Amino acid sequence: MKFNLTLTFNPPEHYVELAKAADELGWDTVNVGDGLFFFDETSVDYPYSDSGARYWSANTPFLDPFAVISAMGTVTKNVRFLVNVLKLPVRNPLLVAKLCGTTAFLTEDRLSLGVGLSPWPEDFEICGTDWKTRGARCAESIEIIRDALTGEFFEHKGKHYDFPNLSINPVPQTPMPILIGGTATPVLKRAARIADGFVSPNTTAENIGEMVKEIHRYRKEYGTDNKPFHLVSVAIDAFDLDGHKRLQDMGIDETCDMPWLYYGGKFSSPLSVKIDAMKRFTDEVIAKMK
Repeated sequence: MKFNLTLTFNPPEHYVELAKAADELGWDTVNVGDGLFFFDETSVDYPYSDSGARYWSANTPFLDPFAVISAMGTVTKNVRFLVNVLKLPVRNPLLVAKLCGTTAFLTEDRLSLGVGLSPWPEDFEICGTDWKTRGARCAESIEIIRDALTGEFFEHKGKHYDFPNLSINPVPQTPMPILIGGTATPVLKRAARIADGFVSPNTTAENIGEMVKEIHRYRKEYGTDNKPFHLVSVAIDAFDLDGHKRLQDMGIDETCDMPWLYYGGKFSSPLSVKIDAMKRFTDEVIAKMK
């Protein structure tokens, strides 16, 4: 099993130092989220909390994932980075491909891209994109990003995007993994059909296990079950060694963790407290599962 340090919701000044600590301690991955705007009122509930309310406030800082991953990449050597997850269909896919190519270059090909839809219709309205076609445009955008990141000339004439013959550079030296996150059945099917992996939202290990079973069933239906597929979990009830072994038994390949929360810390805790928690988790869990 691989271990992935979640940095979202931390103070911005902690990101680089926590990434350096993860690299030095032998963690596999660091992940950062994508938060565009905080709307005073939203037309829909937040789908990943029981109450439907957001669990962060308007003044919670969300660093642009490509910018901060590029910064962290220049001071680390081995740890990989995951965008978890990018609100893809609110963005132009060619511009996303350009950001991926640059970030992959600056991190020496240590970038994986997780993508989702965004739960907020307001994001789409502000960015001038269509809410109703978000799923189809997400799938088409993944196709475009993959073509663009070959560095070769390509043209695209799809249902939602139409580009003339063009190319971008720099691009990754090896194909960049693209994972899909979400919970809805169409999302799970899309992940099984076209993605290199799946990232669960914040939910229980039991729910993650059910989603994993569904994805495996869909992969068999689509004939993609013979291809490599990476399962990443964000479990809200698996913090210790036994919890992580349970996830591994479900077939999870990588877990996203925030050790400071496991040992009584907070996002506002001093940096030293967080690094001490990372060391403790490394000794108590990671070292025993490697």
